Amino acid sequence: MIIREITFNDVPAIAQIHVDTWRTTYRGIIPDEYLATLLYEKRESGWYQILNSAPENGDFIYVAENELGEVIGFANGGLERSGDSIYKGELKAIYILQNSQRKGIGCRLVQNVALKLSQANINSMLVWVLENNPACRFYEKLGGKQIYSKQLERGGAMLTEVAYGWTDTTAIIKFC
Repeated sequence: MIIREITFNDVPAIAQIHVDTWRTTYRGIIPDEYLATLLYEKRESGWYQILNSAPENGDFIYVAENELGEVIGFANGGLERSGDSIYKGELKAIYILQNSQRKGIGCRLVQNVALKLSQANINSMLVWVLENNPACRFYEKLGGKQIYSKQLERGGAMLTEVAYGWTDTTAIIKFC
């Protein structure tokens, strides 16, 4: 497995991973009708916009490739979006194809995000995740502590989103 920075050629693959992962992970959490409306083309457009604006806003994206050179996951990190006084960095997105999960890829992606943030002297980080997402256990295993929660609506359903935080991301860097 290789972890590397994204290129524009990777955008269609990460858009597909993003949509497919939502459909597998959030089935039974978010209404099926909403998940059925997710489109690869729309996510692709969104990721091109994020990639184009990344240098100005401090965002970065890493992709994970398997031994065949196929992109099987990605993570997006950068400055924390709300101006939190404690958590300066943010893992904004991490998605790995279902058949590639539980193989250490997520750990390596989060590690790379934490390393990139540390290069900018940012050693604290948070991630927002739906409360019923099985990935919550992953963040806890990495030493994340549940620090915030908020309500949001998706597809007519009210959901709880929780933030996991690390005040010192060097633990993640050493763990993975």
